[in-house]
Amino acid sequence: MQAYDEEVDVVVVGSGSAGLTAAWAAARKGLSVLVLEKTEYYGGNSALSGGGAWMPNSPALKRGGQVSDPADALAYLRTLAPEIDEGRHRRFLDEAPRLCEALETLPYFRTGFYWGRGYSDYHPDKGGDPQGRGIWPNPMDMRLLGDEAGTLRESNLMRGAPKGVWVTSKDFSDIIRVRWGGSLRRYKIMFRMAWRKLHAHATGAKIITSGQALMARLRMAVRDAGVPLWLNAPMTGLIADANNAVCGVEAVRDGKSVRIGARRGVVIAAGGFEFNEAMRRTYQPTLGGVGHSHGSPGNTGDGIRAGEQVGAATDLMDDAWWMPAIDTPGMPRPTVSERQAPAQFIVNLEGKRFVNESGPYTDFGHAQIAGDHMTTYMIMDHHGWTHNMVAGHMPGLPMPKAWLEHGTAVVADTIEELAARIGVPPANLAATAERFNEFARAGRDLDFRRGESAYDNFYGDHRFKNPNLAEVKHGPFYAFRMVLGDLGTKGGLLTNEDAQVLDKQGVPIAGLYAAGNSSASVMGHSYAGPGATIGPAMTFGWIAAHMLAGSNRSELDRAA
Repeated sequence: MQAYDEEVDVVVVGSGSAGLTAAWAAARKGLSVLVLEKTEYYGGNSALSGGGAWMPNSPALKRGGQVSDPADALAYLRTLAPEIDEGRHRRFLDEAPRLCEALETLPYFRTGFYWGRGYSDYHPDKGGDPQGRGIWPNPMDMRLLGDEAGTLRESNLMRGAPKGVWVTSKDFSDIIRVRWGGSLRRYKIMFRMAWRKLHAHATGAKIITSGQALMARLRMAVRDAGVPLWLNAPMTGLIADANNAVCGVEAVRDGKSVRIGARRGVVIAAGGFEFNEAMRRTYQPTLGGVGHSHGSPGNTGDGIRAGEQVGAATDLMDDAWWMPAIDTPGMPRPTVSERQAPAQFIVNLEGKRFVNESGPYTDFGHAQIAGDHMTTYMIMDHHGWTHNMVAGHMPGLPMPKAWLEHGTAVVADTIEELAARIGVPPANLAATAERFNEFARAGRDLDFRRGESAYDNFYGDHRFKNPNLAEVKHGPFYAFRMVLGDLGTKGGLLTNEDAQVLDKQGVPIAGLYAAGNSSASVMGHSYAGPGATIGPAMTFGWIAAHMLAGSNRSELDRAA
């Protein structure tokens, strides 16, 4: 008989979207639940993110008028990640809409999601939907959280924004499109932002969007379900019985070790290992260490290592949700719209292009690793610099002095001079620029097919023959140093379609479940579309909760 300081039905380790969904769903089924969060803030990587969730056939998509055959989404996933067990793909696609339906019974989720129509799946050429299957949380007032507001992890997305100003994913796409819009569009956006600032000042509203808006709603769901969440309470290990069934966790709270029993089991949703130097060097040696991650700093692989201690298998440990970033001082800035802007191209240290710059960010990262292009440069002309947002810097504003001092940006009058200043062969860079400009004039990239995908085109400039191609010819010229970043690691504990953690023989470890970046991704080495991290994380947290509640398949099918 084990001795415990606390005992509940289910212990959930981690407070991101996977963990809080699992906790809420388990409590909804009548189980007693405790959530452990290692850091002083809840929300994990999900709070730091754009908050999108890839949820095929969800209610928000149907409200928006999307008509989609579920078989199409399955075929798409099988094409992208054939190495993943088909049962996991099927279960995700079956349960994602049921989870969304259940969430929308809660008052703060009834208008909680909207469809990001037109934000394409990342691989429409492989069966993805050009209109997209991603949904986003609507803005909400942070004051609804009450005392919980101060411990919600802060997002990086609005870093440097004026107080009171908030931006949704739709706002962001509107802002990007200012570069080719007339003054009326520009003034409409300026008025929208000014009104929000004035409204916040007058009412005291604290509007949050994106990942924070999602995690605030999930926190309220867990709170209203009566589930306690312990902050600053890292798990230090799993407790297993004589048969290796997981029956609890060891943790630290208020500086003291505690043993917590879990009568039904444990859900590991503690994020990946992006900030674990040793694990990065072991599994991702190309990076040479931690690298440039945009994940939560508490993600050091604790849940994965605890699972391994009880015999769990792992998978995809060499991969991550890669995100090329511009090396700005303090923290590199992710690049999405920048790489889809037409008047720019990216080169390696040989001064040559090596990939479709406008394609999905994880594909870009894979190309960087495959060719050992760990430092790259985005080359842009003066027209591009003055018409596009770059690393959060609005077009038309002076070059930040800190960027020049840090080496983020280099400026020169000619392409050859620019090449010399960044240390790439001038003849190569000049030849690359000339070939790129030929493609731009023709409207077709013969080397990498840039601009042939609906995904590439999303932030492109549709005035051009190809929205993603325009000549780079107007000096002065700019080079922005880029590094390989990530949104978190992708590998983790190997699970089955029931979110059960498997041992090295493929047998479920009793009482142990995993979801989110603590588990090996259901997306395999690919990335289906915006929110393909959060959508499966939430869904497999939901599945784990129902399995812990003892639901059989027919009951799970009815759960909503």
